[in-house]
This record gives sequence, structure tokens and C-alpha cells, in this order.
Amino acid sequence: MPVPLDQALAEVRELLLAPGLTRAVAAGRRRGHTPSVTRAQVRPVTLKSGTKLQIVTDDGARPFTRNVAPGDEAAAALDELLAEPFGNWHVETDSATIQVRITKKGDAQVHRAATTAARPAPEQGHDRTKQWLLDPGDPLFEVIGGNAAKRRQIDAFLRALAATLPEQLPEPLRVVDLGCGNAYLTFAAYRYLAARGAQVQVVGVDVREDQRVRNTAVAERLGCAEQVTFVAGTIEDAELPFAPDLVLALHACDTATDQALARAVRWEARWVLAAPCCHHDIAAQLKNAKTPFPYGETTRHAILRERFADVLTDSLRAGLLRLNGYRVDVVEFVDSAHTPRNLLLRARRTGAAPTPEQQAEYDEMTGQWGVTPALATMLVS
Repeated sequence: MPVPLDQALAEVRELLLAPGLTRAVAAGRRRGHTPSVTRAQVRPVTLKSGTKLQIVTDDGARPFTRNVAPGDEAAAALDELLAEPFGNWHVETDSATIQVRITKKGDAQVHRAATTAARPAPEQGHDRTKQWLLDPGDPLFEVIGGNAAKRRQIDAFLRALAATLPEQLPEPLRVVDLGCGNAYLTFAAYRYLAARGAQVQVVGVDVREDQRVRNTAVAERLGCAEQVTFVAGTIEDAELPFAPDLVLALHACDTATDQALARAVRWEARWVLAAPCCHHDIAAQLKNAKTPFPYGETTRHAILRERFADVLTDSLRAGLLRLNGYRVDVVEFVDSAHTPRNLLLRARRTGAAPTPEQQAEYDEMTGQWGVTPALATMLVS
């Protein structure tokens, strides 16, 4: 339920000045207003001169850092920051996490979550490094479970996401997760992006109605049901309330990954993260096609044909994305000890037309191997 903005900011101010502060981030902008800086971060640091409150602001060109003394100096600096018309505040303390989002009407939506697991106090200093992009004490892990393997996978995914997105995010940032399953990566993406101060709208798509019901209940428990919603439908046909900026497709089986990539291209999504799962389509085509000389050994044995089909499939997917105006990186998603399906296609839309060399390379590859990628068929249908 919305609360008066003054009341919400007074609570934020109290937390920022309290001894238990871990860090806080302010970002975004209120409707009709523009802050003098694009983002601000506040955290305590220990310097040779004693404990200070560090305030880092970014005007879009470069960051500016100042360390203020506790007491009147810190209070005055924070009052200036709280007067800025930011659209979101995210505050973490040793006992709670508070998220404040300013609505279009000028009220505040406040979500509070208690810290549920004791953890070591973060190091304080100029060279402090953050071990996890999503704190292991985040309420998400209380809801979905937080074993070490799942935390590693989530952290690897978030690091890939962080490497894909720019520092300055669009407002709002619209995200769709196609084939979201039980949605723990969907929620992780939301929690991470919201912690960066972004105003995020997320829709998860899965063909199963029971998953939609289950995931909606999780969103309600996490207090983000307005920002994270779910629909039941196929990747190709599900109706969404917006055209997304960011498309996720994580471990969608076989040509479901192609369906997600094709839809992302049609949306002209700015960023795409796709982690393919099984690869059957090209493998079946290789089995029935004549292998070009001198590569017979790559397809003569079933296990080698299967592995080569994986590589060829994702190479052609990357090539097709480039032909459709994307810059593509193919990277490791998560350590292979966690899952053998650890490849990630990371794409950013540039809108650049393909070069003749790129088109010729793709044509030569498909022609030599006698295959037609499912993605190519979907993009022309």
C-alpha cells in the first residue's frame, strides 16, 4: 500500500545515518523530474582518519566520490541527496533491506524484508570487493532455497547480465523471460536490477499454468507482484503487455531457444541472453546429410556428431543474430562442473547491416553442411 513520500524518505534517512548501514543506492527519476545525477551510492568506509560515510554520485560522464564525517556533515550531505527527485531507493542494513519506489502519483511503495541469515560483516575500505552480486541473505533465497550450487548459478548468470547491460539503464527497464520454468533466475534478475536502482518491469512466460500460479505466489511473498508478473503461453504466441528491452531464454530445450531468439529479433530487443539446452534439430539434419570432405569423422560416430551439432547449432545462431543487427559474444554461462549446458549467447542490438563477408560465411557454412537452422526458418516466416 502506498505511503506518503515524506514518511518513506524519513525512514530512509534514519537508516542511512544508523550504525548498521551496509549500503544504499538511489537511481531513476520521478515522473516529470530529473535528478542532477543519474545514480548515487552510500556506504560506510574505514579510512586512516576514521569511519566515514562515502557518497559516490554519477552524472553520466564520470563518478564523483566524497567521504563525509558522521554527524552533522553526513546529515547535511544526505539531506541534499534525499532532496533529489530519484525514482528509487534501495537500502541494505545488517538487519533489513528496504526498497522504496516512487509512484506516478508521487507516493511511495515500500517493501521491507528482514535479514534472515547471519553473515560476516562486509569489509570496508577503498578496495572492498563484493563476493556475490545478489546477497546470500536476500529474501529470495528464503523462498526458493539457497544451496551452494544454486547460488553459484545465480551469481554466474547475474555476472553475465551485468557484463551485458550498460551502467545507465532505460527507465523503465522492461524484461521478459521466455520459458521461465520455476523462475528463480527471473526473480534473481529482478532483485539484482532493482538493487541497482532501476525501475524494472518483468514478465515471465511458461507454457504451464501451474507454474504461472506458483510463480505469482512467490512474487507476492517477495512483495514484487506489481513489478514481476507471469503469463501462461508458448514462447511464440504468449501475449505480453510490452515489447521488452531485455530478453532472457535460459535452458529452453532444442528449438525453443530458436523461438525465443526469433521473437527477440522481431521485438528488436536491445539485449538478449540465451543459454541453449539440448540440440536435436541440427543433429538430425547432420545424420541425414552428406558430410563435406574431409570431415567425415566428425559425424561418423554418434557421440561426436552430437557434440559437433551443439557447436554448429550455436555458431549458426550467433551468425544469424549478427545478420540481423546484433553484436554477439559466446561465453561460458556457469562452470562446467555445475552443468554441461554452460554456454551463453550474449547479444546487444546495434542495428548494423551485415557485411558481405558475414553473409557469405553463413551461406557457405549452411551450404557445406547441408543444414537449415530452425532460427533461419522462423525469422522469415
